[in-house]
Formats: sequence, C-alpha cells, structure tokens
Amino acid sequence: MPIPDSMESRLAAIRTRMAAACARAGRASAEVALLPVSKTFGVEAVRQAMALGLRRFGENKTQEIRQKAAQFEADGPQWVMIGHLQTNKARDAARLAAEVQSLDRLDLARELDLRLQKEGRALDVLVQVKTSPEPSKFGLDPAALPAFLRELAAFHSLRPRGLMTLAVQSDDPQAVRECFCCLRMWRGRLREDGFLGLERLSMGMSGDFELAIEEGSTEVRIGSAIFGARSYPARLPGGA
Repeated sequence: MPIPDSMESRLAAIRTRMAAACARAGRASAEVALLPVSKTFGVEAVRQAMALGLRRFGENKTQEIRQKAAQFEADGPQWVMIGHLQTNKARDAARLAAEVQSLDRLDLARELDLRLQKEGRALDVLVQVKTSPEPSKFGLDPAALPAFLRELAAFHSLRPRGLMTLAVQSDDPQAVRECFCCLRMWRGRLREDGFLGLERLSMGMSGDFELAIEEGSTEVRIGSAIFGARSYPARLPGGA
C-alpha cells in the first residue's frame, strides 16, 4: 500500500486504522488518544501538525524540547517527554514538559519533584515499565512496580496517571502482543492493590499500534506514520 504523501492524509489514515482497531476490540474510538511524536522533525512540521488540530507532541530529548519551545509563544505545543530522561536533565523537564512518560527510577522522581517545587508546578507522569527482554529498552521491572509507587507517593509534585512501555522489536505479532498484555495485567493488579488513578496505558508506536489498541492501550505514540520518514541528525551533545 503506498504511503500517503501529505501530513493531512497520513494523519487521516492513522485515525482510520485506530478506529478499525478499536472496533475489532469492541472499544469506542474516543478511548484511545493519539500522541504525535515529533522527535527529529523540525518546527515547521510541528506547526503543520498544529494546523491539523494536534497540540501535544512527544519528544525524546530535553534539548530538542528546549530548542523547539523557544520558537513558540507561551500557548504553543504541549511537550511530552517520552525518551529516557537523565537525572541531570530533570530541570528542563520540570520547566518545559507538560508530562513525563518515562519515569523509571526513584532518583529521577526525587530530582523532578525538587525541580518542580522550585518551578511552583506539578506534573503528570507515567511509569515506564520494561516488558521486553531487549537490553536496549529502559523501564522498571514489573515486579518492582508496587514498591516504586508506594515510594512515589512521597513526591507531591508528581501525579502518577498510568504506565508506559515499548514492546519488543519483533516480526512475531504474538511476542509484541505479550508485552502489551503484560502492561495491562500489571495495571489491573495495581488497581486491585489500591493504587487508584492509574487509568492510562501508553503503548503502541507506528509499527505496532493496532496490536496495542487491541490489548487495551489508551494512547498510541505515532511519529513517522504521521510526519514521514525520519532523517536522524548527528547526536546532540549532552543527550536527553
């Protein structure tokens, strides 16, 4: 199938596929949000996406958020941190991010909370969970979730809203599906244990979002299928 050649047509195609996946799972389309991932794409691409009604954008690096945010007014895009966040970048995240979806350790929670207190604001966070065996994937071990969430309650500037994961990179749909099932299962277990408010499951990207929706995702993170093929720049100094 040829790839649509405009952002508007690509976005429409994604929404159609999302709706079809929801229908297969017996879910309403409104149950699943779309987070466009603008990492590596320029400000003009973000402006074009905003003209199509998108407002929240996923980014992997705080440096890229900082560079892009400087080119918008205060009522511009909402930046969502989805990449691995180094503790020494917590200040930028606390100042610029509307949400962090990659919280995976206590030292980061502690530093984010400290920086947010200085900014006089609070932040929605998702806990990133490692459901894939790949060493390159970040995230908390699922079995550590209850203890982590109990500790997280001490950081009043952080508002846990759900869980996030990256599935295994595999041509086997069942292997991918199992990652999503794992996250959904743990959310259910946590709810039974009294951890309320964990409504969201951020899972599914351009290559696997339909499987994620079928397994209960409440938000899919779509980049290249909306913005087009990526051309990765040289590594930015300092990381994310």
